[in-house]
Amino acid sequence: MRVGWRVKPWRRWAIASILLLFLGSVLAIATPALPPPQAHPLPPTLAQWRDRSGDYFEEIESTPLGYLVWSTLPITVYIEVPKDPSDRAQTWQKAVERAVMDWNPYLPLNPVDSPENADIRIWSRRPPLRLSSTGEILRARTAETRYEFYTRSPATPMHRCDIYLSPHQSAIYTLATARHELGHALGIWGHSPSPEDVMYFSQVQDPVEISPRDINTLKRIYEQPTRLGWEQR
Repeated sequence: MRVGWRVKPWRRWAIASILLLFLGSVLAIATPALPPPQAHPLPPTLAQWRDRSGDYFEEIESTPLGYLVWSTLPITVYIEVPKDPSDRAQTWQKAVERAVMDWNPYLPLNPVDSPENADIRIWSRRPPLRLSSTGEILRARTAETRYEFYTRSPATPMHRCDIYLSPHQSAIYTLATARHELGHALGIWGHSPSPEDVMYFSQVQDPVEISPRDINTLKRIYEQPTRLGWEQR
């Protein structure tokens, strides 16, 4: 059952604002009948992580069901195979696969061949166009991450994510964008104020690697209580 969705955009050469979109059904699911918020055990890869570089957890947003924590590991990831056989398409695919590999040491990610049951789906296409409140078409974006809630039997609230990545960026910016959007999909629903972090709110001229602050923030998120992944009692 689909109960809600949000969007996390990252615009090239511009500060990306956090777009919060609610469906009325989100309110319907946020009822006392849901399981109480509880913290899941830390994934071993995060439990063993030790660093004192600080974090930007205060910038992270929760949702009506709590923080976006994946409770079932490994997280399955589907990468759309571009239909275009050109070098640009192959470059896009390799960059996205590299981004998945970069996050894998911190949360186990398992590539799958089918999108039907994947937790995270990465599409080789521009994000769908959106309309303003006046009906005008908003400026096109190069990347966007969306999440939606659903219930899995027996009555367990879950979520899935879709990432849209433009196939028309250079290899280096595709890699940087894929790392950033995967960070959102893994649970970092917010932005860092520091250009030294992958989750900085805007693209930078020289893209950076995933930083200790990114992982510190991810670890703190996974220490938080959430309703996701807990069976209704």
